[in-house]
Amino acid sequence: MAARTVITSDGVELHTESTGRGDAILFIHEYAGDHRSWEPQVRRFSRTHRCITYAARGYSPSQVPARAGAYSQQHAVDDAVAVLDGLGVEQADVIGISMGGFAGLHLAMQHPARVRSLVITGTGYGARPAEASRFRDECEAIVRLIEESGIESFARRYLSGPARVQFRNKDPRGWEQLVRELGEHPVDGAVRTMRGVQRERPSLYLLEAELSAIAAPVLILAGDEDDGCLETSLWLKRVVPRSGLAVLPKSGHTLNLEEPELVNAFIADFLGRVAAGAWGPRDPRATPGAITGMS
Repeated sequence: MAARTVITSDGVELHTESTGRGDAILFIHEYAGDHRSWEPQVRRFSRTHRCITYAARGYSPSQVPARAGAYSQQHAVDDAVAVLDGLGVEQADVIGISMGGFAGLHLAMQHPARVRSLVITGTGYGARPAEASRFRDECEAIVRLIEESGIESFARRYLSGPARVQFRNKDPRGWEQLVRELGEHPVDGAVRTMRGVQRERPSLYLLEAELSAIAAPVLILAGDEDDGCLETSLWLKRVVPRSGLAVLPKSGHTLNLEEPELVNAFIADFLGRVAAGAWGPRDPRATPGAITGMS
């Protein structure tokens, strides 16, 4: 494993790690995770690929900018490009979960030449327009909880939410590790990320035209008990032309850690099909909305 610091376009230092050789996979982590959260995937795919992980701005050991305006969805996209540029990668298979899934979608929309394929997992919270106000309120509630109770207490409560208890029930040891790692995050970075990236990101439903123009193959993964992402995942399947959707049973939000073997199997199959040119758009005969096609 080789660690390296990459400098973003606005001068922020990002910690990156590169493991393995071959075609590049860029992993983008979720709000509650960091570069360490991809360990089950790096162990699997570094045997055949160059696996790149990084800590987003605001997550140690990356830099934690003091300016609130240094955190946004656009900064997240620009940082992903900076990591690719800094490590000399022209094009990568991109894998993102939750906050990282949003970044992956925006990367594919804005920089299509850099994304050979895209896997998004647990992506959709707050995206539906009717949920926007409540989602923003929840983001502020999270900030208050962090500031009032501290990051360690927040971590245990946040990771006991309705779409996280599945991981806790299946793998208490793994869940405790994620609690410890979230509890190590810088408070300022956690607060500014929640307010600048999470709360202010644009609704995916307002980007339908841009999403429908994504040409890269896309795999969408969702847990069937991750209620905040299920409907948006299905909507994305219908909007993104070369997308496929897999729903994992009795599963929540933290899929890559909760069901690592299943997730790795889906990713491996997907990457194999992409490499073989066998992940095309939906057959036009499979008309959405039709029942039998006989009418």
